[in-house]
Amino acid sequence: MFGYRVPAPDEAMLISGGRRGLGGAPFRVVTGHGKFVLPVFRKTRFLTLSMCESEVTETCVTRQGISLHVRAVIAFKVGNDTESIINAGQRFLSDQDQMSILTGRIFAGHLRSIIGSMTVEEIVTERQKLAAEVLDTSKLEMAKIGLIVDSLQIQSIDDGDTGYIDAMSAPHKAAIQRQAQIAQAQATQASVEAQQVAARNQAEYARQTAIVQAEYSAEVDRAQAQAAQAGPLAQAHAQQEVLAAQTELAERAAQLRQQQLVAEIVRPAEAEAERIKVLAIADAERMKIQAEAAASHDRVALDRMLIDQLPLIVKEAAGGLAGANVNVLNGADGLGEIAAGLVAQGLTILDSVRQNLSGQNGQNGQNGQGAEQPSGRLELPGFSRPEKEDGTESGPSSTG
Repeated sequence: MFGYRVPAPDEAMLISGGRRGLGGAPFRVVTGHGKFVLPVFRKTRFLTLSMCESEVTETCVTRQGISLHVRAVIAFKVGNDTESIINAGQRFLSDQDQMSILTGRIFAGHLRSIIGSMTVEEIVTERQKLAAEVLDTSKLEMAKIGLIVDSLQIQSIDDGDTGYIDAMSAPHKAAIQRQAQIAQAQATQASVEAQQVAARNQAEYARQTAIVQAEYSAEVDRAQAQAAQAGPLAQAHAQQEVLAAQTELAERAAQLRQQQLVAEIVRPAEAEAERIKVLAIADAERMKIQAEAAASHDRVALDRMLIDQLPLIVKEAAGGLAGANVNVLNGADGLGEIAAGLVAQGLTILDSVRQNLSGQNGQNGQNGQGAEQPSGRLELPGFSRPEKEDGTESGPSSTG
């Protein structure tokens, strides 16, 4: 709308003409809102409220008489309150750039004053203290002109060619260099120790590796030796098994031979012994019969008794052969021959008995007994003694 004015957010609108402002000021202050201004009758001006900067470069003399070149930066602005705006507007509204120039001059004077009361060491080591003192001394003066300082920064301090600051820092530099050298020496020593430890570790690793390789090599050699011996050992084991089998075979052959010897020698000998025993028994029976015959003087009774005893004699002979190991070589014919042999053996025994009796009777006849001479042979119905090829009689045969 025509005649309605609104200031910017960082500006203060100053309206002159008409009634006066606060505290008898020649203008009214409007901030943050608009205002209707009558044209021709009222005049409107704007004062910036934004941040401003002023740089100060000043040569100051310390309490020790040493010249220092100091460079500082001041950040300031017009205060937000109406009083500060009025003060700043009355002084800087026509030329607002003068705020930076005046602020720089004010701070330069305060900076010289404060540095003159301090030593170089204090200025160098306590810059924040220097800035705080400058702000405190200039605050009241800046408020009178409607300005407030937000910050003061000491950017550099230089003593020129005097070299005082360098000399002052020399011990620190030396200490720092010494510490740096010590740190470097310690680092070098630590590096050397680390290298030595690494070398020892490598040597230990190499030693352990060599030991493991030697153990592996020894194990491989043992395995190769065992593999090389496996063939001869297997062959020896096989030969041992062959010898064991041969030994067992020999033992079995010996046992078989022993059985053969028993069958060929022992059994026939036992059969012969049994035959002799049977003959002895028969002889004893013969003597008994002779005694009985002599008592009866009956020849017919004697022959009859012999005939009656023949089956017993044959039975005894057969009993003697019962324990013998008889090998039949020709089947049924062999069995017939054995049976015929048993009968012939009984007849032989009977003839032997009769001959002995005949001899005794002969002796008795010579002695005047008058006994009848036996015919020397007793024939039995159905039995005949076998003859040899030469016509002689043969007894029973058996093979063991």
